[in-house]
Amino acid sequence: MGDEFDSLMDEILNNNELVKKQDSSNQFKSLVPTLIEKGIDNINLSMFSEEIKSQILNVLGDEYLRKGRLHEAVKSYVLAGNQAKLVKIGDDYDRIGQLGNAIECYELAQERNKLYSLGKRCLEEGKFKDAMTSFKALNHTEMLGVVGEECLSRGKWEYAIEVFKALGDNTKLSKVGDQCMNERQLAYAFQSYELAGDLDKLNTLGDQCLKEGLLTLALRAYQLAQNQAMVAFMKENFKSNLR
Repeated sequence: MGDEFDSLMDEILNNNELVKKQDSSNQFKSLVPTLIEKGIDNINLSMFSEEIKSQILNVLGDEYLRKGRLHEAVKSYVLAGNQAKLVKIGDDYDRIGQLGNAIECYELAQERNKLYSLGKRCLEEGKFKDAMTSFKALNHTEMLGVVGEECLSRGKWEYAIEVFKALGDNTKLSKVGDQCMNERQLAYAFQSYELAGDLDKLNTLGDQCLKEGLLTLALRAYQLAQNQAMVAFMKENFKSNLR
């Protein structure tokens, strides 16, 4: 396999000038089965000009696409700088509901309009993770804020925390923590207060966890709140219960 590949590449390299003058895509088609078997991650095309390299990669991408191997097709088109084909694959992913992959393709193609449209549609359909991913790719802080507020109002604590963390909004993170406290989602409250650096709220959380017998979480909250007295109290009196 290796010798066959090397000889084929030598043949193309030796005829590089001829390739430039002909319809090179046809010549490259004879290489496709060997290149496909070798794999896009294992091909070295550094000996070719950018033009020839791009043509080979596009032929490979087309063949991967024909075979339904979209992941390899995307890699080929990225290396070829073929944004139009990346958008097409993104559209295909969108059509079959693989929105994360669609977002990745649009981001690679720098297709901001499709990223925005898909993000808005995901938000309207309650697909908050994909909406968040779209707007993060765009660095669209306003729409990320909208996603965060919607997640907060619907009790999607994990996504709300991730959004406000990305925005660096400690006030909103503390607000998420407060709502989590009200809903007795104490692990999420801990995560929110920790990210916000809200020592007072962490101390209050420690008290609540202690009341509910959540000793390990209480200790962690007191430690982050720098409440040395309560840390010492818990270690002295609940040592056997702490993990």
